[in-house]
Amino acid sequence: MAHTEISSPPRSPPAAGCTGGARRTGPFSPSSSRSAAVNTHRLPIEPTTVASPELPQDILMRVFATLEIPDLARAGAVCASWRSGCITLRDLGKHRQHQTPCLLYTSESAGDNVACLYSLVEKRVYRLNLPEPPIRSRLIIGSSLGLLVTVDETAQMHLLNPITGEQTPLPSVTTFQEVKPVYDDSGAVHNYEYSMYARYDVIFPTHIVTPGFLQHHFHQKALVFYDDASTGSYIVVLMHSPYGQLSFARVGDDHWTSLPLYSAYCDCTYKDGLLYAVAQKGEIHAFDLRGTAVTKEIIRGIDRELCFDGNYIVHAPWGGLLLVSREKEYDSEEDPDPEPELVPNTTGLILHKIDAGGKRLVKIDCLPDHVLFLGLNNTLCLSAKEYPALKGNHAYFTDDDEFNSSHKSCLRDIGVLDLGNNSKMVLVSPQLWPNWPAPVWITPNLTMMKRTSNNSCLDGI
Repeated sequence: MAHTEISSPPRSPPAAGCTGGARRTGPFSPSSSRSAAVNTHRLPIEPTTVASPELPQDILMRVFATLEIPDLARAGAVCASWRSGCITLRDLGKHRQHQTPCLLYTSESAGDNVACLYSLVEKRVYRLNLPEPPIRSRLIIGSSLGLLVTVDETAQMHLLNPITGEQTPLPSVTTFQEVKPVYDDSGAVHNYEYSMYARYDVIFPTHIVTPGFLQHHFHQKALVFYDDASTGSYIVVLMHSPYGQLSFARVGDDHWTSLPLYSAYCDCTYKDGLLYAVAQKGEIHAFDLRGTAVTKEIIRGIDRELCFDGNYIVHAPWGGLLLVSREKEYDSEEDPDPEPELVPNTTGLILHKIDAGGKRLVKIDCLPDHVLFLGLNNTLCLSAKEYPALKGNHAYFTDDDEFNSSHKSCLRDIGVLDLGNNSKMVLVSPQLWPNWPAPVWITPNLTMMKRTSNNSCLDGI
């Protein structure tokens, strides 16, 4: 397995890469085992100027607009004019928008500040150097629009784009009613008061917990959506304790806003100001977030036939909503301990289209022209024709079990499921990632966050 670090573009001029069209040669070719690299903390090395004739800029731009982001990074490292073209493409937002999802994970051997990106297109690994705090000290609770939602060791959350290196803080965990800071003698937050408080009824009395406890047991899953795609503004929706409640914040807010009380939400999707959330017993609720007061509509009540460990909801490419239910078995690891750890094992998926009124489910057996991505990412249903590296009628899944942090030594439930016969394949062998933390799907994105400055980016772009 080739490992590529996007950090050190070659200084030597290419023999043909800058003058003979879009063909790539040299150390950044996919067949090479040399690193290709991302370093978000230093200025990129300027490519050597090539004096020979070059392709017209408009043709280069058309070619660059078809590339996956790792290819675009390598193209930008070839020479000055190609770099200029890549930067222009990025700044105009004309780079390829339909990027193939990659698997992001961390590894002790790679370093505390390094994330590894496994490309499904190239079947190779890229390494990304990320800003503080160390990514291996953070809990990744979500991935959407190319952004990670992470929780650091103080239980504070950040939005992080691992491709550009940008990050921005989210509102403090202490803005939840359930959490209050406990300060030490120097005035720093030392612990937290946590009240498993369901806003209306106290479930457990208030007790003091460490930041580490809150990091792993309060935050469950977070998803990012465009609040207004034309302005690039985001809204973050968090599923959290106690018992899978929902809160949201827009980037720039100083607090989290709690949604009407309910429990066991496990996924959501957002469009045009409407948030659709699905719970573990098949309930589907719609929240209108467009006004000053949030309104809630019950689309579907409890459905005992849809009581699964994982329910997912997504806006389908053909219109309407798609409900995906994940069937799991739990196998005991061989362990002499009287309470062996349970390993989740995905055995199948059940698919339903939700009609226009949301009141009726229509079961479907397969998705011949589409591909699913499930896990801590925003649920994706992609056209197989637009992503030739992916298998149609298959689901790519990662382990998003809420009890993962309590079973760090267990194998993770990751693979590819054939929706035609529910057969499961391993994604890559041998396994590249550690059992903890669990990897997440991410769709690489070069779009810069509007709220922060452009102080770091992919080398060559």
